[in-house]
Amino acid sequence: MSLLRSGPRYGTELLAASAETGALATSQGTAYPLLARLRREELVTTDRIESPNGPPRRFCTLTPQGRAALEDFSSVRAEFTDAVDRVLALDRPHLRGER
Repeated sequence: MSLLRSGPRYGTELLAASAETGALATSQGTAYPLLARLRREELVTTDRIESPNGPPRRFCTLTPQGRAALEDFSSVRAEFTDAVDRVLALDRPHLRGER
């Protein structure tokens, strides 16, 4: 959803932006079902817009509820990341500072 923070984007554009992160590359088989779920949960809306270079494109836009959900997630992300790091360190003494 954070890829939609700055404005509407269409599916292929979202996939390309995700791939640019390196760690978040995904496929259409993952991205489009996720977008459909976000639409059902009213976190994004979609609009079909004619394209001069082919078929119409479906642009996704964050709804006010989507922006609120993104802000909620952003506020707990650091805590979540720390918790995941602690769980991963449980079986890796070097990550806990032990030798």
